[in-house]
Amino acid sequence: MPWVDKNECVGCSVCVEECQVDAISLVDEIAEINMDECIRCGSCHEVCPQKAVKHDSERIPREIQANVEKVNGYMKHFDDETEKEACFKRSMNFFKFQKTVAEKTLQQLETLKRE
Repeated sequence: MPWVDKNECVGCSVCVEECQVDAISLVDEIAEINMDECIRCGSCHEVCPQKAVKHDSERIPREIQANVEKVNGYMKHFDDETEKEACFKRSMNFFKFQKTVAEKTLQQLETLKRE
């Protein structure tokens, strides 16, 4: 999914004009993508003169760091090591669940692709 690096967007609105489904708007002179409307066509990546519209792969390190910090923050609420361990395990289970959902979704999409 595309995303806009707000530090690089200059608000030129080229992506807004080119979006086939009107999923991009300017908010405070910065492009913002409505992910519920976005069809992931990639047009915004291609037309942005500033290269401010990024691919998800560029956000992976940030997302990982945010997840790790969030889990560390959860565990700070517990003094007891047993409770900390239980919290850690629940967090791990959450990410394993997300991984399973993603893997099974990919499998089903591959099946649809072959039909």
